[in-house]
Amino acid sequence: MMAYKDMLQILYQNYTKHRVSRLAGILSLLLILSGCQTILTPEQATTTFWKAMANGDLASAKKYTTLETQYLVTKQENIMGASLETGVIVIDGLTAKVATVITLKNPESNKLLSFDTVLLKENDAWKIDYRQTLSNLSILPFGEVINSLRAIGDVINKKMEEQIPFFENQIRSFSDQLIRQLDEFRHQLEKTNPTEKP
Repeated sequence: MMAYKDMLQILYQNYTKHRVSRLAGILSLLLILSGCQTILTPEQATTTFWKAMANGDLASAKKYTTLETQYLVTKQENIMGASLETGVIVIDGLTAKVATVITLKNPESNKLLSFDTVLLKENDAWKIDYRQTLSNLSILPFGEVINSLRAIGDVINKKMEEQIPFFENQIRSFSDQLIRQLDEFRHQLEKTNPTEKP
């Protein structure tokens, strides 16, 4: 018959063997999962691409564009040091659009560029279709015109708000004048045509 001490030793050895194999299994699973995380979502691909462009790292930026449009990736001085925000993401089969806002670090003004970054699925990875994205960027002057008109409207509204007290005073003054004139007219009518008393 086995001694109690011997049984404990065998159990400990079996526990140690299984613990090592469990640990090896968990590590293997983690390695497999970490390998799967290299596939970026459209938002991650967009963010990584534009950050590389803002840092002037064209080699990295080209890794996130479609093979067909990599040659279009050139240094964009106006977005150097810019900050980036992403918004609504629309995925439609093998294409995706990510709402993108880039705030330019321009000393004169912090200008905003708001457009859609277009992505295509290429070799099971989301890549920037830089041609279509540039096309979206090229229509921005119209956006600037609209923003300029909106700014003009804001200035007009502000000026109108500043003038409201003046208009109120003018209307009040006109109203007082009209009441006085009506009173005078009534008095004149009463003088010229006195009412008969019974």
